[in-house]
Amino acid sequence: MVTNRPDINQVLSQMREMKAQVQAPDLSMPNIAKISGEQGDDSNTIARPDFAEMLKTAVDNVNELQKNASNLAQAYERGDQGVDLPQVMIGLQKSSVSFEAMTQVRNKLVDAYEKIMNMPI
Repeated sequence: MVTNRPDINQVLSQMREMKAQVQAPDLSMPNIAKISGEQGDDSNTIARPDFAEMLKTAVDNVNELQKNASNLAQAYERGDQGVDLPQVMIGLQKSSVSFEAMTQVRNKLVDAYEKIMNMPI
């Protein structure tokens, strides 16, 4: 059975962890900005993540996945004993999927920017 393979289960658990992180961000992170209410009291304080920092972190993560996939592929080509083909293919697929997702985010951001710029004043 394919689902009993540890590499697939590992990928699935990583995907679940990423989903949980996106749905419930850690408010103790340093890139969280506090926005307070009109009266200046802390009762209306809302935690909001810093968009630029989040985007930079996402791009860095995609870059790291691509580097890891490249290193795995090179190690396999050299014949390193600790690297097998399924491990290389999973690394390459992770890299490809994360890059595609980042490309889609970029496209949505460009589209939103164009819509804002075309709004009548």
